[in-house]
Amino acid sequence: MNLLPYELYTDVPPDATDVFAAVIDEVATGDTKSGGGAPSILAELPLAVRHRRGNSALYSGQSFLETGTSWETVLVAWTGEIINYDARIAAQVAAATASAGNHAAPVMNEFKLTETEQTKAKSLLEEAAAKSGSTIVPVFLFGGEQGRWRAYAEQVLWPLLHYIFSEPSDGIEEKKWWFDYVKFNEAFADKICEIYKPGDIIWVHDYHLLLLPQILRQRLPKVYIGTFLHAPFPSSEYFRYLTKRLELLEGMLGSNMIGFQAYSFSRHFISACTRVLGFESTSASVDAFGARVAIDVFPIGIDASRVQRDMDTAAVRENMLAIRDLYPGKKIIVGRDRLDSVRGVIQKLHAFEMFCQMYPEMVEKVVLIQLTSPAYAHSAKIEKKVNEIIAHINGTYGMLHFTPVQHYPQQVARDEYFALLRVADLALITSVRDGMNTTSLEYVVCQRDSHGPLILSEFTGTAGMLTDSIMVNPWDSVGVAKAIHACLVMKPERKAELEAKLYKHVTTHTIQAWVSQFLSKLVSTLASYDHSHMTPVLDRPLMHAKYMSARRRLFMFDYDGTLAPIVKEPSAAIPHPRVMDALERLASDSRNQVWIISGRDQAFLEQHLGGIYRLGLSAEHGCFMRRIGSDCWVNLTETFDMGWQKDVIDIFQYYTERTQGSFIERKRAAVTWHYRRADPEYGAFQARECQNHLENTVTSQYDVEVMTGKANLEVRPRFVNKGEIAKGLVHEYKDVDGTATTPDFVLCMGDDSTDEDMFRALRKVDSLDQDCTFTVTIGPSSKMTTATWHLIDSAEVVKSVVELVGLADVAQEMGSGVVHETRLL
Repeated sequence: MNLLPYELYTDVPPDATDVFAAVIDEVATGDTKSGGGAPSILAELPLAVRHRRGNSALYSGQSFLETGTSWETVLVAWTGEIINYDARIAAQVAAATASAGNHAAPVMNEFKLTETEQTKAKSLLEEAAAKSGSTIVPVFLFGGEQGRWRAYAEQVLWPLLHYIFSEPSDGIEEKKWWFDYVKFNEAFADKICEIYKPGDIIWVHDYHLLLLPQILRQRLPKVYIGTFLHAPFPSSEYFRYLTKRLELLEGMLGSNMIGFQAYSFSRHFISACTRVLGFESTSASVDAFGARVAIDVFPIGIDASRVQRDMDTAAVRENMLAIRDLYPGKKIIVGRDRLDSVRGVIQKLHAFEMFCQMYPEMVEKVVLIQLTSPAYAHSAKIEKKVNEIIAHINGTYGMLHFTPVQHYPQQVARDEYFALLRVADLALITSVRDGMNTTSLEYVVCQRDSHGPLILSEFTGTAGMLTDSIMVNPWDSVGVAKAIHACLVMKPERKAELEAKLYKHVTTHTIQAWVSQFLSKLVSTLASYDHSHMTPVLDRPLMHAKYMSARRRLFMFDYDGTLAPIVKEPSAAIPHPRVMDALERLASDSRNQVWIISGRDQAFLEQHLGGIYRLGLSAEHGCFMRRIGSDCWVNLTETFDMGWQKDVIDIFQYYTERTQGSFIERKRAAVTWHYRRADPEYGAFQARECQNHLENTVTSQYDVEVMTGKANLEVRPRFVNKGEIAKGLVHEYKDVDGTATTPDFVLCMGDDSTDEDMFRALRKVDSLDQDCTFTVTIGPSSKMTTATWHLIDSAEVVKSVVELVGLADVAQEMGSGVVHETRLL
């Protein structure tokens, strides 16, 4: 969570006559020394603390961690805007402003605390938290209008996460917002690093802090991080519209685990990582930056026991009687929404109007009570439209003694809210895009005895939980109107049946259960990283030491994905000058034999690497070889029947025509089908279909095999592969004087399944000293491999090689810490 459960404000004393007079005088004369139009007298008022409204479910989860579990819990959160005057003088300030001819409202949140005031504010917050057994660490942010720290999250991120496009702009304002967003996340990272202890688990909440996991990962590489996004995550096609899409996805992927409210949200996120970042993924994880980030679904709940307690007070019962007296004999439909475009208030009103039109006999018997609260952004047009529709409905179907729609654009007291939920005959929630909707969950608990049905939009994140509610499409006003009528005339036994199922689910899948489930899965995910199959990162100091002490060295490098990064256009993967320099230095040492063993054809290797003296080349996975010191290529498949290629090309052509962006690469001894430029998901699907096709036809007729690579399929002769080449290079190794011998240092690096043949072959060579044989796969540590070591990407490969030849300092060995203590931040 990004906000503390308490807010700071300047307290106006009970006898505020002098304050009122001073405020009016300052505004009337224009002498507002505090800046921003806010009266300076307000900055001199004493600070006070009160509970913040909203986010009750999340704060209940925090409370459960502190009091109901053994976790030592610390809440790091922003203070939010410090309110520097209260409602009792707001009217006085507005009136004085108008009288002075100043039509601009005073800025009430442009407020800064001195260090002394910050210390006092921190003490006030800690005292308030201590009463409930909480430990909090406030994050103070100042500079200009305090609302600037929310701007990017609420003006850019929130709309797009909910499928809302912003108006086109020059981007200048958005750049400022982004700068503040980065600073906001860095401020949290600074505060966390101050109190962090090895073994702590950090739980990051929601879209205000999407950069925080990666910032923490860079500062604390061994840190344990779980992230939960309470908002929806849109389709990758929408998410790609963000100019900072790469930074935001990479920020989230600094986590060990990321949780979402619904399966569709997690699926969209994984798709975005695959399509935008090009990372490999499964339905439950994303491989990023050398680690596997777990992705899971955790539908959130509410504190059902607290709701049951709060809904059954004397004040609530009194308000229930008052509401019934206001609407005697009426069926009450209740709605509670934020006044923005995604909560579906407009759709709800259209559906209710359609209900009145379709069922005129019900008009005088039903009243819709709609509560709304201010939106994060883009609310002026929505508010105007809502008021127009309500006026039209009431004007058309209302009477002197009856108004069908009662709209309350305000925050109501908790007692009134629960009273309304208890007396309601039906709850109507028509969100067009939503993450967590606590109103639906609270309504179910409040209807324990009354059994009022729940109409719920299929587009809200809680729809997957409350499957026994009446699901509707909010855009289908006729369908919603029919659902309203069906619920109002539903038989009592059917209502009781639905309520019983909903009530059981809500009271068992609570916020406490959600917290426990999330942390249990996170801990199990972290534990899985310690399994023995996890491949350790290459010990470069050890490799360097073995290299320096060896006299007979053999190097074998794959090309694509190892010495050069994978790119969408294969012809663009040219070697970097540092790679060329390092290879030249390695090859020039008479104690070294350096080979490039690649799936590339002869022409490519000859063009880009052929000029390096004493560099051995193996093309098409070992089908062609150019020996060290030779200019001639040897065709190892010269006597092999290549008639199979026509059948393979015909099959590849069939799938190329049906897979946009794919293409065929014909080599002399192999044929490759590339789909890295195609849609990632559809390309992978077509590749599986193509592979099955080939294995059921060509491989049963010819002595060839189908190899899967990075976004490609390759068919080649079965008897030639990288493993056979690697084994042959070891057996044929000759010393400087030409004497047959065995290398006493071997470094073999590769990134895909064809390179696994090399790793397996080298393991089986008895003459090799395995302590001096370094097989290195390129990819995450969780990658299934027979290699002994791993490196994250091709950049780390280049760094490792240039260190051997003296182009860079030897990297310091990464130490592994032992966890002694566990806390939750």
